[in-house]
Amino acid sequence: MWNETRGTPSVVERAVGQQTGVWQESPLVGADALLKKHQATASAAFRLNERPFLELVNVRGDTRDAAFVQAVESVLGGRAPEKPNTIVQGNGYDMLWLGPDEWLVRSAAAHDASRSAPLQARLGAAFVGVFASVVDIGSGYTVLDISGTRTREVLARGCPLDLHPKLFGVGQCAQSHYFKASMTLVPTGADSFDIVVRRSFADYFVKIMLDAAEPLMS
Repeated sequence: MWNETRGTPSVVERAVGQQTGVWQESPLVGADALLKKHQATASAAFRLNERPFLELVNVRGDTRDAAFVQAVESVLGGRAPEKPNTIVQGNGYDMLWLGPDEWLVRSAAAHDASRSAPLQARLGAAFVGVFASVVDIGSGYTVLDISGTRTREVLARGCPLDLHPKLFGVGQCAQSHYFKASMTLVPTGADSFDIVVRRSFADYFVKIMLDAAEPLMS
């Protein structure tokens, strides 16, 4: 979200380019105090952080089209995954399978406008003349990371997926929900996950997850 703010940006805001007084604001700005309190008392059992301002784009195309495959590879350094609920990594991005012709591409770090064009612009240029689309959805979502020895237990309290590491591990992804909030869940380690959550649910998501985790953190 774009906002005109006064003073110095907080940890959930950042300056945008050289535009004085214009900031990009995290969806969790309203939960900033709650997150700080959690992080100050978090244990090895469970910890939640936000990874704000990552680039997120929705890509649609056909992997049977050689032009589409080549365009994706030219920007991301890898072929779009065709196996359901899997991920391909390359050039600092993850490409998550969402459907037979749909993917979510996520950057590993916040975009630095002084170094490169936005991902949406680069993919858009590569898709010229190709039957494909790319839409920047970064302002409508945020990414959380959760970790700790009881992380899967915390997730299991509100997520219907079978989270056993033998069934759901690194290299996979899944769309599901946590209580009433939709999410895309990405295992990043034995006891860690990234979660892509819609902006409109982000504040609720953090509050309900921290509430669910509280009995398991001691």
